[in-house]
Amino acid sequence: MKQGAFYTGKYRNAFAEAGYDEEVIESRKNEIFRTLFYGSDQERLYHPVGEDMGYIEDTGNGDVRTEGMSYGMMMCVQMNKKEEFDRLWKWARTYMYLEEGENAGYFAWSCGKDGTKNSLGAAPDGEEYFAMALLFAAHRFGNGKGIFNYEGEARELLHTCIHKGEGGSEGRSMWDPNNKLIRFITDVDFTDPSYHLPHFYELFGRWAKEEDRPFFLQAAQASRAYLKKACHPVTGLCAEYAEFDGSPYMPVLEIWGGRHDWYYSDAYRTIANIALDYEWFAADEWEPVEAKRLLRFFCETIKNQDRDGIFAVDGTLLEGKALHPVAVTATNAQAGLIVRDENAYACIRRFWETPLRTGIRRYYDNCLYFFAFLALSGSYRIY
Repeated sequence: MKQGAFYTGKYRNAFAEAGYDEEVIESRKNEIFRTLFYGSDQERLYHPVGEDMGYIEDTGNGDVRTEGMSYGMMMCVQMNKKEEFDRLWKWARTYMYLEEGENAGYFAWSCGKDGTKNSLGAAPDGEEYFAMALLFAAHRFGNGKGIFNYEGEARELLHTCIHKGEGGSEGRSMWDPNNKLIRFITDVDFTDPSYHLPHFYELFGRWAKEEDRPFFLQAAQASRAYLKKACHPVTGLCAEYAEFDGSPYMPVLEIWGGRHDWYYSDAYRTIANIALDYEWFAADEWEPVEAKRLLRFFCETIKNQDRDGIFAVDGTLLEGKALHPVAVTATNAQAGLIVRDENAYACIRRFWETPLRTGIRRYYDNCLYFFAFLALSGSYRIY
């Protein structure tokens, strides 16, 4: 039985196994970070603000999201970039943190680039990445004072995420208290399969407040069981949003921007999360089977020209093209982190040969691109 990197301290360098030079891999990793943070205005996502703050822009929507801010913090802690990490965290804590109302203790999911809140709602994927990045920062950089007491901030945030609404208090928790599954947003009782990060929950179950640890260990097991229901047994594809029983979320409501029962933008992250969970913990042998299934679909079942298509979860090709084709390439490659077959190496090589995306839609693609590069180079690590 494979042991995960949490236990062994060893991380697979799939690029090196595919024949790429380790110095070249390291150089390219550093160059990608430099481009995303300090490239030209047509390349970068990061923008310093004043002497001690900065934000990550969602270039496709022209705003700042907890998704991007927490992603940027995770990138920084993985790359040992404390200054940029602190700048992002201070911006988020200054402008996005909700001090009052039913979502007090959470973060406004979208703000203008000037810090004005666009919404008083919160998106759980941002909170879970904030908490994990903060805990890693506590271990890698050491805790400071105030908001830079990373561990204290993470623990309070996680406590709020699972206890809000208890005893008749205002608001709702981000995880359903009964089934231990993360909600799409606190207001609803369905989920987004790509929000399920059992590898994070395993660590929360060790590092959160002591009284909260059993919940997160249960959540890790619940999410692993859930992903088996949400991913199609033949194609490996999942929907963007799904019911708690794993079935695709079917209602087409304008509030959600149309349909979300298909394999489309959010859904691409799911296989990347599954791969990282197995690399870190190797807790479920279903995960490499699932990765092989998805890689077989993209490498054998469909034609090359359809790889950028939109699919129903059963693999039916739908009308239109993926909004984030580079993200598809990146996450397919990351699936290869836990598979050793020709389909995996083909996707890894295709990803290596794919440059960062340019243009207005580069934000989402290039975030997933960098996470995939970190994972495949053995650089997405537990601290």
